Amino acid sequence: MTDEQHWAAQGGIRARFENIGRERPDVVLMAPYMSYLLLLALVGFFPPQLEWVAIVLRGVGSLFVAWLFLPHMPSWGKPYIWIAVPAGAFAAWGWIVGDYYFESIGLGGRLPGFPGEKVVEDPRAVLGAYKLFWTTSILRIVVACTAVPVVEELFWRAFLLRAMINWNRFERVPLGAFTWFSFVGTALLSTVQHPDNWAVSIPCWFFFNALFIWTRSIWCLIIVHGVTNLLLYYYVVRVGDWSFW
Repeated sequence: MTDEQHWAAQGGIRARFENIGRERPDVVLMAPYMSYLLLLALVGFFPPQLEWVAIVLRGVGSLFVAWLFLPHMPSWGKPYIWIAVPAGAFAAWGWIVGDYYFESIGLGGRLPGFPGEKVVEDPRAVLGAYKLFWTTSILRIVVACTAVPVVEELFWRAFLLRAMINWNRFERVPLGAFTWFSFVGTALLSTVQHPDNWAVSIPCWFFFNALFIWTRSIWCLIIVHGVTNLLLYYYVVRVGDWSFW
């Protein structure tokens, strides 16, 4: 009995997604990320004092969706810790230095043509500087270092990098396959995800894409992404530069 047949035989909640997982490999890799974005919108329905609830919901909810489809995902590869940790530290440093540089040459602010405007505010002004602020901040950091790397790497590296090579049969494209169109295209699309830091997101995505092409490991990129986010949030809280929040 294969793993897929095993889960179907269990009759549990995973079995209900068996057909989707088997027939739609694109949904398998997109659903965790899309569920995170959908749950991210919940923050607008909670008062600031309950923002932590929305944070927990999007973290737990998106990881749950990833768990549902786990039997149908490609191999995550080796973690390559000795590569991932220093690479994550380098990416965090590059994001901070790069963002300041692009601000200095007039490429800061919101992505041109993107709706809204860049707003930088100190969350302590709403949450206070004590228990509620730290509870909310710690939960936000935990989600940013766990759920976010998982759902984003499954989408950007495991799915979209390959889909931009062969959209209709992306699952036949090996992990880490390279074309200039997918390499540059995903980096440009990343600006939509980071409209307030759009200029620095492009070289950051080049770096992440290059690491993935080199290691061909989803696990490695998840760790890189998690370390990057952890150090960025540490910098924000330590220095108080809320433009990275």
